[in-house]
Amino acid sequence: MIGSGIFIVSADIARMVGSPGWLMMVWIITGFMTIFAALSYGELAGMFPKAGGQYVYLKEAYNPLTGFLYGWTLFLVIQTGTIAAVGMAFAKFSGVLIPWISESVVWFSLKNLGFGPLDLGLFTIRQFDLGFVKFGPVQLVAIGSIGFLTWINTKGIQEGKKIQNAFTSGKFILLVLFIIIGLGFAANSSSINLNSLIFWNPMKEGPGGADIPLSGMALIAAIGMAMVGSLFSSDAWNNITFTAGEVINPRKNIPLSLFLGTMAVTILYLLANVVYITVLPVRGEPAGSDIAARGIQYALNDRLGTAAISGVFGIYAVLIMATFIVISTFGCNNGLILAGARVYYAMASDRIFFKKVGRLNNHGVPATGLVIQGIWAGLLCLSGTYGQLLDYVVFAVLIFYVLTIFGLFRLRINRPELERPYKAFGYPFIPLVYILLALAVMIILLIYKPEYTWPGLIIVILGIPVYYLWHKKQKIEDI
Repeated sequence: MIGSGIFIVSADIARMVGSPGWLMMVWIITGFMTIFAALSYGELAGMFPKAGGQYVYLKEAYNPLTGFLYGWTLFLVIQTGTIAAVGMAFAKFSGVLIPWISESVVWFSLKNLGFGPLDLGLFTIRQFDLGFVKFGPVQLVAIGSIGFLTWINTKGIQEGKKIQNAFTSGKFILLVLFIIIGLGFAANSSSINLNSLIFWNPMKEGPGGADIPLSGMALIAAIGMAMVGSLFSSDAWNNITFTAGEVINPRKNIPLSLFLGTMAVTILYLLANVVYITVLPVRGEPAGSDIAARGIQYALNDRLGTAAISGVFGIYAVLIMATFIVISTFGCNNGLILAGARVYYAMASDRIFFKKVGRLNNHGVPATGLVIQGIWAGLLCLSGTYGQLLDYVVFAVLIFYVLTIFGLFRLRINRPELERPYKAFGYPFIPLVYILLALAVMIILLIYKPEYTWPGLIIVILGIPVYYLWHKKQKIEDI
């Protein structure tokens, strides 16, 4: 779960809501949603302790098509796009340590392939620039890191586990140290005083740079849009369910992992944001002369982590945070790569994905699935669109989370005989609260950011004909 987002996205959230209290509220709501979803998934994990996780839950709760649509979207954008984005973050922050890895150096590019604006009647999608293809040192390092981690994971679950345990422990300890240093040594009384005056006074930058007070539906809409960043920073919590076939005592350990993992990360994320609002003023100016003048809203390149500890470590803060994020993103990507291929393996076992992906190698892992995943993620690194695609797919991700948790209700009614070693805590209240909150965010995005919703929906819908074509192909092979 912990990548680079926690050190970056709060700047964008601050620009959306403009006050310390509502910045924290965005993260609190996100934390509750994540924990509520994890508690709900625990019951499903106990019922279906099989490789594939969420894909299996959707297939069992609804039908094979619903499961396929999730796997299709996961492969096309969600998992591989996240791997590409995290790989690019790894490369960009490696460039702080090794100047040769420079974003300004481009060896090859093709630009301005796209369309826009596109008028769809009720709304207009802004310009969509595909931007194919861009290749330079950053892309080379990103693809290289994905290739290396893919190769390591083809050597067996034990090899992937060693890297995961080492880097998870490392980034957990480093994040705790960041919080201790921030709260203990970097706290700034002037920032605390400034932030206390506007704690519950939300503002959004309007035309000409004028601040516009937020209230009522405008505030609710701002919170919903701001949650795009926090939800993605808190995502990947469900990846442990993908590896259920290789987890010891999955009926017990996966529900426990879901709860403890999401709870721990949520607490750390909240504390990291407490650091930000005690060290820096929330509001700032884009052209501010120093870190304090730029504030949280306009931290240089949105690098809040660096800005927060710069008062303690000075010019070395950039190098310290770059090292931290390199370690964090490397460990994050290993977990994403390890888990994702298990979904494609489950799909192939059900004969709705490439046959070879459903085979294990000599080390007992789905090596072909790992390789295909790595190749597609590497191709996404060549495009400037991977981050854009992640934004576009927020809506689709929430659709599948809502469907999965609603599937809990369906299974309670339709299949009461199934063994449930763990029953969802707070059922039906907690699952229902998650569904309502997620639907609220989805409606806000539909109304205020259609460019983030329709492309995600299109990706999901395109999977329907693909499923039936694949199904038809399998029938022909059976004849």
